[in-house]
Amino acid sequence: MFLLLRLAVNIRNKGVGEMHKKWIGLFVCAFFLLALSACGEKSQQDVTDALDAKVQEMAGYKSDAKMTLNTGKDAQVYDVEIWHSKPMYYRVNLKNTKKDQSQMILRNDEGVFVLTPALNKSFRFQSDWPQNSSQAYLYESLVQDIVKDEKASFKSTDKHYIFETKTNYQNSTMLPKQEITLNKSDLAPVSVKIMDTDNKVLIKVDFSKVKFDSKFDKGAFDTKRNMTSAKIDIPTLAQHKSFSVLYPKDVPKGTKLSKEKKIETENGERVVLMYKGEKPFTLVQEKAQVAKTATSTVTAGEPFDLGFTVGALTDKSLSWTYNGVDFMLASDQLTPDELSTVARSVQSQMGK
Repeated sequence: MFLLLRLAVNIRNKGVGEMHKKWIGLFVCAFFLLALSACGEKSQQDVTDALDAKVQEMAGYKSDAKMTLNTGKDAQVYDVEIWHSKPMYYRVNLKNTKKDQSQMILRNDEGVFVLTPALNKSFRFQSDWPQNSSQAYLYESLVQDIVKDEKASFKSTDKHYIFETKTNYQNSTMLPKQEITLNKSDLAPVSVKIMDTDNKVLIKVDFSKVKFDSKFDKGAFDTKRNMTSAKIDIPTLAQHKSFSVLYPKDVPKGTKLSKEKKIETENGERVVLMYKGEKPFTLVQEKAQVAKTATSTVTAGEPFDLGFTVGALTDKSLSWTYNGVDFMLASDQLTPDELSTVARSVQSQMGK
């Protein structure tokens, strides 16, 4: 910069023509503007600190998003509506309108609930959700992942800040990293891409609306009220005793199906698939039962987001309901990562 100024002065002193002086002056001004622009660009630490401060200061938010899952044969798209009010109130409504499927995760003073309106059931967990893992649709969870990852990468575009961080999922070896895009203007989330070890995007969340410091009425996070309103939007599941048996596509190496057993119960058929090998497991399937009156069941384990549905994960099992069928996967040998891998692959297989 100083060399350019000195050059301009020297040229003037040596009597260079007026036209040349004008060009030199314009060049120096342009250089000044570029320098000032660079000085105004925020660093990664500046943005990280601003995000942390925003989460600390905000009272809550409402946001709408679309979540696309690329974990099966065909992409599945869910509408996601997120409400959060400090300190620890949450309402996350996930809906697949094409399949009339809906689930809601609630956190209120009574605990953590997963509502399944099509079955007229709610499941209660003694859990610290959502603090126990990353949540792609929760703003404060994304910010926490950014703040905690000292090796996060960062870049800035005209309108956005883009971070790439490691995830904190219960199955983080399968989904180890994510790309988080934020608006420069208000630091609101724009999109999240969750990738596997080959950088393939398996889950993508696109935010269409984010309103910080939203106001909520007294019953916004009430379990009964939300179940009642959810049942209006999603019809109760029709009862059919027959269903198509699903088989997992991804099983641990050295493990294979050894036996299939069908058991008649008062509610219909129950199918038990037994896999033997280095890491044996059992997969049970049966038609889900619709409760005549709204029921709430205390459930062991933690809420576990499989993408296509929210299940319950314990040390030795993973259970979920999808498309009117209850699934229970149990094993003494499979890790949580392996349980989730097998469970996700079940939905991509229709028949053997």
